[in-house]
Amino acid sequence: MTDELFDVTGKVALVTGGTGGIGGMIARGLASRGVRTYIAGRDAQKAASVADEISKLGECIPLVGDLAEPEGVAALAAAFAEREDALHILVNNAGALGPDSLAESTTDSWDRIMEVNVRAPFQLVQHLVPQLRAGVRPDDPARIINIGSIGGLHIPNWEAHAYGASKAALHHLTRSLAKKLGREGITANAIAPGPFPTSMTDTAAETVRKNVQTYIPLERAGEEKDVQGVVVFLSSRAGAYINGITIPLDGGYMAAL
Repeated sequence: MTDELFDVTGKVALVTGGTGGIGGMIARGLASRGVRTYIAGRDAQKAASVADEISKLGECIPLVGDLAEPEGVAALAAAFAEREDALHILVNNAGALGPDSLAESTTDSWDRIMEVNVRAPFQLVQHLVPQLRAGVRPDDPARIINIGSIGGLHIPNWEAHAYGASKAALHHLTRSLAKKLGREGITANAIAPGPFPTSMTDTAAETVRKNVQTYIPLERAGEEKDVQGVVVFLSSRAGAYINGITIPLDGGYMAAL
């Protein structure tokens, strides 16, 4: 029996950076629950391959877009709009890292991090507002879910100046979008993950495992179902009254600092 509070069947989602890492986890979780899920990545061949794999669980369609360039954001939005009139769930997950120490950071690396992590989510919302408006249902808003980071909530023990600043900016952008779009039936929330197994974080590495056991009360890294659960909650009727918040998904790390 389906619980109507958490049912997302029949919705349409777009997940940027959906070809791997946390984006891939989210895409699998949505597609397997009856959401027609579009994944976006820079590499067309990889996006097609990942979409084929996810399609074993549910409907998944690949799109291509380089979010470091405004033209890439516009092209991605146009490609989606050609296929769908309505968008119920927009997950801004694509992110960038780069040389980020005080000594090594360059203008190019700083700009790329800010472009992908802050500007692209904002511009994608700009382009897709008509589809988000069309996705609003009675008592069930359209959703914007931005994937931030606990790196935007505190200062880690390593240098990540641009990355941390970009994620803090994304959390703030989430609140400003919530205020602007809430009256139109569109909510905006953010998730701030701690360590998850991705290309950015090797949770099997001894140093990471030691840090996790030392600083995270639950003594483990995040798992696929952890982020899927929060996204499904925010995307379903159960999360319809949640707007403008950033949820730390970190096993208690922020609380224990």
